[in-house]
Amino acid sequence: MLGPADVRRLADELGLRPTKRLGQNFVHDPNTVRRIVAAAAVSGDDVVLEVGPGLGSLTLALLPCCRSVVAVEVDRVLAGRLPRTVAEYAPGTADRLRVVPADAMRVRAGDLTAGGPAPTALVANLPYNVAVPVVLHLLEEVPTLARGLVMVQSEVADRMAAGPGSRVYGVPSAKLAWYAEARRAGPVPRAVFWPVPNVDSALVALTRRPPPSAAPRAEVFAVVDAAFAQRRKTLRAALAGWAGSAERAGRLLAAAGVDPATRGEQLGIADFARIAEAAVRV
Repeated sequence: MLGPADVRRLADELGLRPTKRLGQNFVHDPNTVRRIVAAAAVSGDDVVLEVGPGLGSLTLALLPCCRSVVAVEVDRVLAGRLPRTVAEYAPGTADRLRVVPADAMRVRAGDLTAGGPAPTALVANLPYNVAVPVVLHLLEEVPTLARGLVMVQSEVADRMAAGPGSRVYGVPSAKLAWYAEARRAGPVPRAVFWPVPNVDSALVALTRRPPPSAAPRAEVFAVVDAAFAQRRKTLRAALAGWAGSAERAGRLLAAAGVDPATRGEQLGIADFARIAEAAVRV
């Protein structure tokens, strides 16, 4: 495990100055790391996908508990140091680590499975500014991911786990629901990070489920985007541009069994899917 002194020593060795651009806030509290691994409930059969391992605090805690870890790190300096850190602190698990120096927003399934089995669980301390896009990309790109536990900004966690009718329900909530059930899994205090962020953090647990429809995902997501682009408007008005006219939007909504006078924040992902399906028929 890496404590505060270890994190500072490694950072000094690498000449590292954490940047907001990369969302670099490193966890230095061993108890928090143990809690994350316990909440993730990974087993000896799991191949864990870790995004942004940084200096390796979470990586070191994960390796003894799973079959292997595939760590995706965009910072080439950190990616190069991580195997050495594992070899120093947990030499018995070093052969379970594979580092992929890449941007998680652009990484492909083939990059993650080259020379090994496909990841089954996502466990990560995600950069705040790209957390939702990264999760959506990985769930789409890596269908073998059956579950996950991610640490994100507290407000983002609220949006990810929100259901229809909630004040914070929106595009991230609906799109994530296409892939998985999401729930908040507890808060994370600011003091466990270096540098200390100016926002609170929280854990979100994800459980993969089948898509609610055979409709093309891209078509369903286009409906979601249109519905929330003007969330104060009724769906008949909000979907006018997507459907070609307000009149056709009304017909599609009626065909999908959705009240044209309702708003997008009242619909679940299955409702959006029915609207996309109606566009093929009507």
